Amino acid sequence: MHKGSCNCGAVSFEVAAALHPPDACHCTQCRKQSGHYWASTDVPRTALTLHGAERLTWYRSSDKVRRGFCATCGAFLFWDPIGRDKIAVAMGAFDKPTGTHIDKHIFVADKGDYYDIADGLPQHQR
Repeated sequence: MHKGSCNCGAVSFEVAAALHPPDACHCTQCRKQSGHYWASTDVPRTALTLHGAERLTWYRSSDKVRRGFCATCGAFLFWDPIGRDKIAVAMGAFDKPTGTHIDKHIFVADKGDYYDIADGLPQHQR
């Protein structure tokens, strides 16, 4: 069982499954939403239990995706592909230890010009 929450604790969650290796997304939307790149892991919806879901606000960033954040503190917690059986959960929201490490970078074509990716992990343009 992995637990986590937003910054203020108004929204918390539990994941009753092993965490898949996260990816680091460098797309423009994730950078603007998070303030940098965004690391997340995909979890089965059936393994995710939310507490304080009424305090979540959802931003529909495209026809296919919505992004969930705490309405109280603004923490960006979820990337939700509509109609899929998995939801991405922010790695930074999990309590330690997570037992996993980033295994790839995605949307590196959109990365910020103020940093380099030099960790040797695979990089995908999209």
